[in-house]
Amino acid sequence: MQARELAKVLVIGGGQAGLATAYTLRENGFRPVILESGPEAAGSWPRYYDSLRVFTPARINGLPGLPFPGHPDHFPVRDEVADYLRTYAARLDCEILTGRRVVSVTATEHGYLAETQDGERHEAAFVVAASGSFDKPYRPALPGLEGYTGTILHAADYRSPEPFEGQRVVIVGAANSAVQIGVELARHARVTLATREPVRFFTTKPTPGDSFVWTLFARLGRLPTSLAFPQHNVSNGVNGVIECGGYRTAIDAGRPDRRELFTRAEGTRLHWPDAPAEHVDTVILATGYRWAMDYLRPLGALDPEGVPRQRGGMSTSHPGLAVVGLTGQYSLLSGSLIGAGADAYHVARRLRRQAAAWLASTPKQSLSVTR
Repeated sequence: MQARELAKVLVIGGGQAGLATAYTLRENGFRPVILESGPEAAGSWPRYYDSLRVFTPARINGLPGLPFPGHPDHFPVRDEVADYLRTYAARLDCEILTGRRVVSVTATEHGYLAETQDGERHEAAFVVAASGSFDKPYRPALPGLEGYTGTILHAADYRSPEPFEGQRVVIVGAANSAVQIGVELARHARVTLATREPVRFFTTKPTPGDSFVWTLFARLGRLPTSLAFPQHNVSNGVNGVIECGGYRTAIDAGRPDRRELFTRAEGTRLHWPDAPAEHVDTVILATGYRWAMDYLRPLGALDPEGVPRQRGGMSTSHPGLAVVGLTGQYSLLSGSLIGAGADAYHVARRLRRQAAAWLASTPKQSLSVTR
């Protein structure tokens, strides 16, 4: 079987997972076509908050075929990652179609048909869903917020602290984003982290970029976990904080402070279980995201919670369908820059085996979908 005979693959999403997947598909002889909903192939990174800094050093954050630039032991900021992904996309030997928001994927006789919001139709033998979760912020219906008339934002809407100068702000959440935003905001506003449990720190102090701990972290984090933990048992996100910016010291000093979750609201006043009610200008929900893959629903490829039915990145209900970038889909770091490459290689190899079987059983005249 010659590599040039292998089929076209639609990769839905042009972020870190989609770009890494396109690279590994090319290495395995496929012809990937990326369908990206945004104006460029840089994923969600250009839309993250301004001060975001990756909590792992550059040397373990490179995607396949291109090391992360700069000193290997530095911790990249948001714009560095966005620029890195733009460079990565420009060097890919594949077609990247931007402004194509896929709204449905359906099965055809010889593969799949993806339809975009603008009515375009793209057909191919195989599909990889790599659209991540940033476009689907999770906003839980908190009973304590019923009746609140102040401003409610999601962390996805936060960019910088200046608009909140002098305000009373409450952040709901206890993971990395909640803590990072809270510590930054506390220099400009009076801020409380409202959580059901105390903030947990995975590390107690910043770890230098040249530490062997990061190498060990990357190796252990890429070990397969999907056989032991089916996707629906893996949470969308990590419930804990990596100490990389003095966050623990700031919280211990009450900047921001931490309280039990509020119990009810009256207008702009929040009622606390262990403190007097008070006026709050803004509530920020740092409550995570859900997978933005509703376009797979027509196939019946999602479970009732909207999570792809998969094992190790391969659909358990539809041959020729794969996903990359889900938290815990193959390793503990599947949803990160560190894990994207390993997961992409795994999926590409599995798809190659499926492609060989598909080509062996498909008449030549039906291969037009790959051209």
